[in-house]
Amino acid sequence: MPGGRPRKPVELKVVGGTLRKHREHANPAQPAGGWPEAPAWLSSRSAAIFEDTCQRMSGMGTLSVEWADVIADYASCVEEIELTTAIIEDVGRTYTTTTQTGDTMFRPRPEVSMRSDAMKRAQSLRSELGLGPASKSKVGGGKKDAVNPFAALG
Repeated sequence: MPGGRPRKPVELKVVGGTLRKHREHANPAQPAGGWPEAPAWLSSRSAAIFEDTCQRMSGMGTLSVEWADVIADYASCVEEIELTTAIIEDVGRTYTTTTQTGDTMFRPRPEVSMRSDAMKRAQSLRSELGLGPASKSKVGGGKKDAVNPFAALG
């Protein structure tokens, strides 16, 4: 597996205005466009997150059916974060156990590391989808105005 950060999709370069055609493949695969369907294995909450994510990506002009699996993975991670956070809020971040010598030991709950892992995965997927604050600023808002504000001066 090659090192470094993942390659930015061409669609994000086009929307962000950073596409350099001479650096891209001569015959690239074209996105199919359209609205992806949520996979059947998603829970109802994950399906709602899936639809919300699709709505956000559609508004940015980056949504395509090819993103279905990545969006589903992201939705599943976000739901896992919500579930583990609810458990942590109910029972706390630690639990106590008694050692063989009779001392009380405080240990972190397993849900804390589960949530941390889900947050890392969600952050990575959010960036890949162009939804994070830093990656969103790289996407931009689409086409720029064709009007030159200095034309009247000339």
